[in-house]
Amino acid sequence: MDPRDHLAPPDADAPEETLYRGRWLSLRKRGRWEYAERNNPGGAVIVIAVTPEDRVLFVEQYRVAIRSRTIEMPAGLIGDIQGQEDEGMLLAARRELEEETGWRSARMAFLHQGPSSAGMSTEMIAYVRAFDLVKVGTGGGDASENIVVHEVPRGEAGAWLFARAAEGYSIDPKLFAGLWLLEHGPTA
Repeated sequence: MDPRDHLAPPDADAPEETLYRGRWLSLRKRGRWEYAERNNPGGAVIVIAVTPEDRVLFVEQYRVAIRSRTIEMPAGLIGDIQGQEDEGMLLAARRELEEETGWRSARMAFLHQGPSSAGMSTEMIAYVRAFDLVKVGTGGGDASENIVVHEVPRGEAGAWLFARAAEGYSIDPKLFAGLWLLEHGPTA
């Protein structure tokens, strides 16, 4: 038994019920707690990528759930392609980076994994660093996406994000964790 179990609320062991099940998400309830559950067990991956010119890659896209254009790092679900449900996080990271940005990475490195929103979702996200990038296409996402790629000088990335926020863009807070990992994670 974990000595921290005393921190769990009294209904943490209540039976779980499914309130709704969609293709990608289910709404679940345990005791008084309601939360979203990812139907793909692999979670999601966020790619921290820097071009040979020392530019950080960001993507801009409209997100229906918040009805706003967002700035994010390249990212996506792991194992969300039919027939590739057992896809690993590094393969998903490589696929999403190329699909969304048009850049291919010769090497990927796992940096960190944790919950995207521990109080609301079971989704786990992994940060992956892309190394040795080569431009192979235009990016823009798949047929269901309309992604704009931004290449921002590394030293200006934080200020650039705050400027986009001032213009009305929604800035994913996970970007700042990604920038921290870029400066404090593996460098090669």
